Amino acid sequence: MNTDELIRGNSHRTVLVVEDEAVNRELLGFILSSNFDVLYAEDGQEGLDVLQANRKHISLIMLDINMPHMNGIEFLRVVEADDELRQVPVIVLTSDKDAELDTLRLGAVDFITKPYDMPEIILARAQRIIEFVEDRQIIQDVEHDELTNLYNRSFFYQYSRRLMDEPGCAEKDMLALDIDHFRLINEVYGKAFGDEMLVAVAEGVRSVLGRHFGIGCRGSADQFFVLIDHSDDYESLYALVRDSVQNAAGQARVRVRMGVYKHVDVDKGIEWYADAARSACNSLRGTYTQDILIYDDALHQRELYEDRLIADMDTALREKQFVVHYQPKYNIRGDKPVLTSAEALVRWIHPEMGFISPGAFIPLFEENGLILKLDDYVWKSAAAQIHRLLTIVQESGISVKDLMLEVTESAYSQNMDQMMNTVRDLRQAGFMIEMDDFGSGYSSLNMLCLMPVDALKIDMKFVQNLLKSGTGYRMVELVVNMAQCLGVPAIVEGVEDEQQYQLMKQVGCDVVQGYYFSRPLDAAAFEEKLLNKP
Repeated sequence: MNTDELIRGNSHRTVLVVEDEAVNRELLGFILSSNFDVLYAEDGQEGLDVLQANRKHISLIMLDINMPHMNGIEFLRVVEADDELRQVPVIVLTSDKDAELDTLRLGAVDFITKPYDMPEIILARAQRIIEFVEDRQIIQDVEHDELTNLYNRSFFYQYSRRLMDEPGCAEKDMLALDIDHFRLINEVYGKAFGDEMLVAVAEGVRSVLGRHFGIGCRGSADQFFVLIDHSDDYESLYALVRDSVQNAAGQARVRVRMGVYKHVDVDKGIEWYADAARSACNSLRGTYTQDILIYDDALHQRELYEDRLIADMDTALREKQFVVHYQPKYNIRGDKPVLTSAEALVRWIHPEMGFISPGAFIPLFEENGLILKLDDYVWKSAAAQIHRLLTIVQESGISVKDLMLEVTESAYSQNMDQMMNTVRDLRQAGFMIEMDDFGSGYSSLNMLCLMPVDALKIDMKFVQNLLKSGTGYRMVELVVNMAQCLGVPAIVEGVEDEQQYQLMKQVGCDVVQGYYFSRPLDAAAFEEKLLNKP
């Protein structure tokens, strides 16, 4: 590399010369200034002041050992104790060979012997040290997540494989952690708060690694992985992360989930074990009585079952294995309940596995996006049935106002802005929007204030939970009053007996559905009921 290349390459680099002798200071400045910007200090204390004031701009320190006020050894001790300052490399300037070992132990990276009679060597050493440190920083930046400073997923996998391949490697466990409803937390509290929670999880991970040898990473978004020596005390490991998050969250409610794969080996690859731990972690969604789940054979069988459902979906759509049933809804505001509408519900009749519960395939398809295909199928089936029934009963066609579209919390908690925009577009097109499962999640009330709806649907389980308390009846009335204040009907699903029906009528509900009136019916049975309705 010629002099011109050095000048162009180092125009932004600054060297701090800490030297008490004026002649030596000037000589070093003369040598270095052709390639670097140079700052000067006459002793260690002044050097610290200059370093702290210009930390982000200083690429190298050239440090004399024997100085008044604060010598080079004392300077190095202060710098070594500071996580930020010790990132700047130090070349020691000395004629004392005995000082070399002490300065090495304190973080010095090279030596230049006095007198300074070989300018080209001094420049070459300065250049080499700066490039080495910068290359190391580049690697550090590539390997680590910028926000949390944990490894990123790619390097986590790479270093985990190396760790597992070491002779005599101790038995390992894989942990997966994430924050429940993280997207919703970002929406409600803001991205800056969300980032604070991610940093808090990372601090908890570091606390785990402080007690158990291992390696950790931020996988993506709110997902973290930890490979550590085996431990049966997962509650204590989880508590380290939970406490870190709770301390950072303050009054906000932020929940962390943890999945565990015990006894990792090299047979299936480190990625497989991370996915298994993540699967256990994901299985805790919607379960608020458990925060830790260990991956086991039952969970593995469930994964195989879900993979089969995903693989069979397109065939099921093509062969019309999905069947739409209709659960009647009754208006109860008058003296007698009157059949006014129905909820379209999908059922899967698999040729080999028989009836598959919607609770098995709908959440699965919601998670991977296949629900869009199923929605389209149910939409077309229900629309065709409505047209057929309208032709029979009213001898007219179908309009968008004949369709009530339900929005569940699981939909709007994933991407609030997108859901709000979609709901507005659908309402502008004339569709009616019904908020489903009101009260089933902690964000329902918030969404009710933000999202325009045409009906409020309340789960009977929510009503039953309210009635367990002494003030439960009044709370049910308040929920119904909310619907009345919004000018929308209050619908209750899951009404199963006379007592529940009378209670809902008493508190002022508009519409009910449930087994007390009718189970979901196939198209032919619903058509017959509709034609024979009171």
